[in-house]
Amino acid sequence: MNIYDIEVPKPNGEVYPLSEYKGKAMLIVNTATKCGLRDQFDGLEKMYAEYKEQGLVVLGFPSNQFKQEEATGAEAQEACRMTYGVTFPMHDLVKVNGADAHPLFTYLTSNTKGFLTSGIKWNFTKFLVDQDGNIVSRFSPKDTPESFKKDIEKVLTRS
Repeated sequence: MNIYDIEVPKPNGEVYPLSEYKGKAMLIVNTATKCGLRDQFDGLEKMYAEYKEQGLVVLGFPSNQFKQEEATGAEAQEACRMTYGVTFPMHDLVKVNGADAHPLFTYLTSNTKGFLTSGIKWNFTKFLVDQDGNIVSRFSPKDTPESFKKDIEKVLTRS
């Protein structure tokens, strides 16, 4: 199995395969609009705007697993668009840990190491995936998008 075999849910309930992003770098983020780290939406949006023409897509996955999100993915998407100006793709609510974790986050956490354990500790954990579907880096919730800009540029300018 690779990341392109995984299907993800849109806020309207439709699903699509991540293979839509083959050839693009992906920054995958579990989000929450009521989280104290929600100011990172601004940095994520700026990063998306700056690098989308070079092949970066930011993918937001709202999760209420830490009790800081709206009731539905559609409500979370609306809050992201209206409150934070987010234009990058947002998805339906997913679980990021445990037996009911979405397969994407099971794949991401089983192929990277976190602090102490591989599980997601909090909202705004970020995963950078290169154009070939390889997980390049995992960033903690406290790592702001600005702090790993060079990592994004390195992936986008690889030969």
